[in-house]
Amino acid sequence: MKRITVAITGASGAIYALRTLRALLMRRVAVDVVISEFGWMLLRDEAGFEGKQQNFGEFIRERYGVSVDNMALHPLKNLAATLASGSAQSDGMVVVPCSMKTLASIAHGLSRNLIERAADVTLKEHRKLIIVPRETPMNLIQLRNMVAVAEAGAVVVPAMPAFYQKPETFDDLADFVVGRILSLLGIEHDLYPEWEGS
Repeated sequence: MKRITVAITGASGAIYALRTLRALLMRRVAVDVVISEFGWMLLRDEAGFEGKQQNFGEFIRERYGVSVDNMALHPLKNLAATLASGSAQSDGMVVVPCSMKTLASIAHGLSRNLIERAADVTLKEHRKLIIVPRETPMNLIQLRNMVAVAEAGAVVVPAMPAFYQKPETFDDLADFVVGRILSLLGIEHDLYPEWEGS
């Protein structure tokens, strides 16, 4: 069974995080979840999550009808969690959506919380790290931070949906980006049709 870490930060785009969790759980992937302080605010403001943090799994189960038995929620400040060690089994990490603050921390090797530490471990162990920024416009510092994480081995996947598949809902738009994430993680999916040329 694959094991993927999903980090949710405070950049707008909760739909990308939630649809990523849904897609992974539907495919029986073990998912470790870490959510920043502003990530929790994002989930409240954009997705209507009003419950206690420990009830987040129930929120996902009720929203999408998926089993959350393979999902574990880790406290942001727990730097002693398994995710903080390179010896723990992992098949990759996704930061979705990724705030510019978190991007900057990862780009400069900071490990002040579990999201930053897990990303640092993912890079040092040469595992797949996918960064999904959702910001526009971007300044030169932000662009250079993206170059820095890419040079360190991460893959930057901006939250830019395509339209050739003729999306009809916001979920369709988000699922295109989620499909790109899953493809990069080596997970098969049918979230959008492959482009067959014209």
